[in-house]
Amino acid sequence: MRSASSYTPRMASPLQAEPKQVNILVLDQEGASATALRQVLDSEGWRVRVIADSKLLLAELKTGEWSLVIANIALLGLDSPGYLTLRELAGVPAEEGGRVRTLFLVPEMAGSQFVGVLEKARLPYVVRPYHLHDFLEKVSDLLVEVNAIEAPLRQVRYEFGGLRKKKREASRTTSMFASRDEYSYTEEELAEYEKRESENSRSKRNKPLTNLGDPNR
Repeated sequence: MRSASSYTPRMASPLQAEPKQVNILVLDQEGASATALRQVLDSEGWRVRVIADSKLLLAELKTGEWSLVIANIALLGLDSPGYLTLRELAGVPAEEGGRVRTLFLVPEMAGSQFVGVLEKARLPYVVRPYHLHDFLEKVSDLLVEVNAIEAPLRQVRYEFGGLRKKKREASRTTSMFASRDEYSYTEEELAEYEKRESENSRSKRNKPLTNLGDPNR
């Protein structure tokens, strides 16, 4: 039997805080574009759900699960209850209890119909085809705004062979409402990215989250 004098108690390991789950709801048409969009977000370790029916949006918002909604404005329209609700939620500051932000997806052919209204309402959006770097920056900025993540993404870590695009000039100002430059990803390119990235998604899913604000991680 081990004597009391020779017994050394094991030091308790400090409890590791569980990483906060980031929940993102996507309202978009089913297809390659929505699949690629989900793959990009999922690879960051975020929980993503894609719905194609705008009638489900209000029910999902009532659950209180979502920190960010990425919504195809063409599926909502500008006078729908869904759009009006998202616009109202976007106006609630985090310090006053605001917990949801929205990034609107605008189809390129419908830009003239929606862009002016969104800019007047100061609502963030991206026009398809969009630059992947800009898209992830806007997503992360909105998540930081509602304290879903601690630091914004500042460098896209997806550089995939022939789909690697020229980065914007360093002097260009990043804005939530900045217009797109000529280096954009088409839906076909995003679909190819989704195909290549899916090969590594299983291993990535098991990796712990890294410092999202560190461009070298």
